[in-house]
Amino acid sequence: MQFSNMTRNSPELSARACEIALELTSWPSVTGTPEEAIFSERLMIYLKELGFADVWKETIANDDRGRSNVFVLKRGKSPRAIVLAGHFDTVPFSDYGDLVPLALNPVALREAMIAKLKVSGENALALADLKSGDFLPGRGLLDMKSGLAAGLAAMEAYEGGDSLLLVATPDEEDRSAGMRAAAPLVAEIEKARGLHVELVINLDAISDQGDGSAGRVAAMGSIGKQLLTAFVVGKEAHACHPRDGANSAYIAAELITEFELAPELAERSGDEIAAPPTALYLKDLKSGYNVTTPAQTFVYWNTLQHKRGGAEVLGISIKLAERAMVRASKKLNRNIPVLTYAGLKALVPQSSRMENADALALRADLDLPERTKLLMQHAWSLSGLSGPAVVLGFGSIPYSAVSLKSQTLADVITETVKSHGLATVGYFPGISDMSFVGEATGHIASTAENTPVWGTSFTLTEPAGYPCINIGPWGRDYHHWLERLHAPYAFETLPKVLLAVIDAVFKRG
Repeated sequence: MQFSNMTRNSPELSARACEIALELTSWPSVTGTPEEAIFSERLMIYLKELGFADVWKETIANDDRGRSNVFVLKRGKSPRAIVLAGHFDTVPFSDYGDLVPLALNPVALREAMIAKLKVSGENALALADLKSGDFLPGRGLLDMKSGLAAGLAAMEAYEGGDSLLLVATPDEEDRSAGMRAAAPLVAEIEKARGLHVELVINLDAISDQGDGSAGRVAAMGSIGKQLLTAFVVGKEAHACHPRDGANSAYIAAELITEFELAPELAERSGDEIAAPPTALYLKDLKSGYNVTTPAQTFVYWNTLQHKRGGAEVLGISIKLAERAMVRASKKLNRNIPVLTYAGLKALVPQSSRMENADALALRADLDLPERTKLLMQHAWSLSGLSGPAVVLGFGSIPYSAVSLKSQTLADVITETVKSHGLATVGYFPGISDMSFVGEATGHIASTAENTPVWGTSFTLTEPAGYPCINIGPWGRDYHHWLERLHAPYAFETLPKVLLAVIDAVFKRG
């Protein structure tokens, strides 16, 4: 299976990247399925067949699906090391409909998709892309097995005196259990093997619906994400006498109005703007119809950051909520305080000890925001407080905003990728595993104390703090049956760029 006399500029390098990508894509690995867990063992066997000698896996602690991270070390004489990282899980492929049997066979799938799109006329751009021969479809090929393949091909071709460590992780598409477990292990490997990690290169994909210029980039950081939640408590009243109470649905509506696309939470860095917040969920807690106004309502928003940590996001959110409650208080003629979850929990008598809280937090049938809602409701019931009020907190795993702090290193990388036709951007535009391994601004302590499910539904340490960038493939429509990879870039350009960056960083000394 090994190519002989491979050089980094040879056609064999591109062929190798393509071969590995197609092989990995042919193995199903949908997040949360048994195939995802099996993938690690298959990958280990395959890597040894490729000729890598130092390959092992680490089982993720307390993972009920039995998943593992895979590590590959190509050791040089120098202790200096660069880490290549990527995930191997994918979203489901039932959306391919009658093409499901071909979803993991990119070559055959392309011909079938061309035929289907010609008949349906559904997407002219997708049809043109596939007919051009430059794009390959297939679940997970773009996101992101071609990125892993480029990293492995570059790693195989590298013959320098320094070290390369590749980390392949599951579960990026759900709760990042893979990288959350792998990030602290990198430090342990570094110490045990006598290495010094100088850079982590994440290999995740970028979507570009245009000419590819937005996809051919090296990202010097990654946006962060917080799922901001509001537990809204009103005061019940009969619909014929609404002024006797305070409708929690109305109070929540004022929050929705204030937070939707709020510029205060749309962080700007140069010409790049993190998307403003948008509501992902709004629902009262009534179980059915009656003529009583809703006593409680739950809301959550997606918020994205460049440099802000949880404390700053929460601080801005409190001000926005208080501004919204000025309007609500005036209309309802009632004071409506804004609390944090940590503040609410501090009001719960010690004798109550948040009884039954762990059972609520471990409800496997509920997602993390739903568990958060129940825990906020439970804390409120124990606090002895009466509504109306708003309780703010966080409802899921936080993704820290990370960015490359060394300007010298950034300059080296920028100049290197520029010679291969790549531009640089400050932030990878999607949520990524970089958040757990990169250099973050701020700390997660304030996020932890305001996240009800922290420590029970999930655990998280501070980001590992390594210099971290993203250089990966580009294509269009990932997480969609029209997902397709720009193959010339992924197989011809990307491995060469990775090798060039590896050389430049090590040469920097």
